[in-house]
Amino acid sequence: MTTTSEPLCRELRLPLGELVLPASLAVPAAVRGLVVFVHGSGSNRYSSRNRAVASALQRDGLATLLFDLLTAHEQRGAAAHVEMAQLVRRLLEVIALIGGHADLAALPLGLFGSSTGAAVALSAAAQQSSRVRAVVCRGGRPDLVPTCLAAVSCPTLLLVGSLDVDVLELNAWAAARFRSLHELRVVQGAGHLFAEPGALEQVSRWSSEWFLRHLRR
Repeated sequence: MTTTSEPLCRELRLPLGELVLPASLAVPAAVRGLVVFVHGSGSNRYSSRNRAVASALQRDGLATLLFDLLTAHEQRGAAAHVEMAQLVRRLLEVIALIGGHADLAALPLGLFGSSTGAAVALSAAAQQSSRVRAVVCRGGRPDLVPTCLAAVSCPTLLLVGSLDVDVLELNAWAAARFRSLHELRVVQGAGHLFAEPGALEQVSRWSSEWFLRHLRR
């Protein structure tokens, strides 16, 4: 059932070694779990698509954490390309920080990855099987971490637009390599950005249903 009260929202600064990454945390009153968003390359925590999905999850009682996976320097393209392994380490550090946060540590944890961020999320889930309970990938690139797919033990939902032909093919290829519970769902008439009318709403509904089903205390 959708909640009606506004979530408690806070802007955070996540200390990761020498880096400090900004983040936005929203916690509903009757919270049922926490979903960490992992954006793709060229994006950040202000992604309008991720924030739309996050708002839908919050209405259904799920806390959300959106953070900048890249520093401002890296986002401007002034730094050398950041390798996938380095991004995964950053996400793992964020998960560790959550474990040390009194208000968040006990919440069942899910990951929502978009585009290349989906690869980062899946790799982290494979390494944190005892902590990550569910993953949703939107227009994701799971093919970027082929050796991690069989090691993902949590339920994984792959969402792809029917018009995003190349990414759909890559997700079908990846789905055949999962050993845990997984589903590949196609949003009809949607492209890679899910900008078509109703497409992002469908992503939000399916994502919320998946997390509510699998994020249980």
